[in-house]
Amino acid sequence: MRKKMVAGNWKMHGNLAENEQLLNAIIPSLGELHNVQTVVCVPFPYLSSVQNKLQHTHIGWGAQNVSQFDKGAYTGEVSVSMLSDFGCGYVIVGHSERRMLYGESNSLVADKYIAAQNGKLIPILCVGETLEHREAGITEQVIREQLSAVTDKAGINSLSKAIIAYEPVWAIGTGKTASPQQAQDVHAYIRLGIAAESKNVADELTILYGGSVKANNASELFAMPDIDGGLIGGASLIAEEFIAINRALNN
Repeated sequence: MRKKMVAGNWKMHGNLAENEQLLNAIIPSLGELHNVQTVVCVPFPYLSSVQNKLQHTHIGWGAQNVSQFDKGAYTGEVSVSMLSDFGCGYVIVGHSERRMLYGESNSLVADKYIAAQNGKLIPILCVGETLEHREAGITEQVIREQLSAVTDKAGINSLSKAIIAYEPVWAIGTGKTASPQQAQDVHAYIRLGIAAESKNVADELTILYGGSVKANNASELFAMPDIDGGLIGGASLIAEEFIAINRALNN
């Protein structure tokens, strides 16, 4: 049975006081939800405080990026082993903002994915198309290339220890949202493509939707058969929104 998950991506937001307030609000409210794995992916400086806050709860935590290297002269980078020191179970790799703003290629994303798995972290692998890709009718080609870059290096079975998040770039932070059917179509394409290589992996794979999910559209999106949860950006910073999204998936 596929795992249901809601992963909050705090991006570059928060401070110690705000984080404490947010976690104090969501911990008791999400404790009653037994069908959903909740995760928060936080900025590096807050991993210690978040670990201390969440280590005896059902909520997992992780990071938003990681180096492909184990250690060395890579100023400003953070390795998988460093994330493990703070109890991280997850790390986002290939987020569209990393790809677009920092030039991360499909090949680099694959290397980060492999590094995460080698260090026993679960990568949340992001794939998705821009508005230009969608209007050109090459959404499936773009996503196929993003996924193949990973599976060609790591193997199809590696996906049994990973999460995929589909994020239509044109629907992130823009207020636009793919319709539930548009999202479902891409999720189904991803699952069918993986099933062509391994039905068992595809059947068990959790695929999250990550395009401006909010409390008022979560239930409709999560009702789709191949959408197993959400990668949540801005709404993960608002306790009431994040709680409502988790509850929508728990139903």
